[in-house]
Amino acid sequence: MLIARTGYTGESVAYEVFVHPDQAVTLWQKLVQAGAVPVGLGARDSLRTEAGLPLYGHELAGPLNLGVSEAGLQVFVKPAKNWFIGRSAYLARQAKQTGKLIRFRFNNKGVRMAHLGDPVVNEQGRVVGHVSSCAIDSDGFLSGMAYVEETTAKKGTLLGIFSGASDKAEKALATLKTGNRVRLADWATVQGKWKKAS
Repeated sequence: MLIARTGYTGESVAYEVFVHPDQAVTLWQKLVQAGAVPVGLGARDSLRTEAGLPLYGHELAGPLNLGVSEAGLQVFVKPAKNWFIGRSAYLARQAKQTGKLIRFRFNNKGVRMAHLGDPVVNEQGRVVGHVSSCAIDSDGFLSGMAYVEETTAKKGTLLGIFSGASDKAEKALATLKTGNRVRLADWATVQGKWKKAS
């Protein structure tokens, strides 16, 4: 068995356990008997989203096609190293980058859950980006990450999020009639890049 401090939860101490598949069930049963409480993958997703840790398929690659630099991980890339064969492609993509991955937190509880691809607008109602992840945080608020234009990425900036708008097309405003319902944005505030570990 291998134990590594690579747990993806945003905590200062988090572990992953690697065990041979033949021993997995036995280990699981012993951990539960010793008092471990099983939780689903959603718990990990909630913790990593609150901490601002990117996930492949959401903040990396996926429908938004975000790369390492867009995900805010450029500190881990060393383009000056002579063995970095992707240097030219990486630098060309970084030069074209106009957005930034941010953490946000909804200002009110009880709002709709945002999903990957939901539009994000500025205070003037202009679309400035899209949600990449969202989950409930430890205080009971929905928090998440979104890729937005750099001009709206500053901590404290107010953003509107159209939760669920990526699920179905909205009626064009010119075709609205009395009694029609219009989806409104729920307001959120840009947080610092990383949440400090507890």
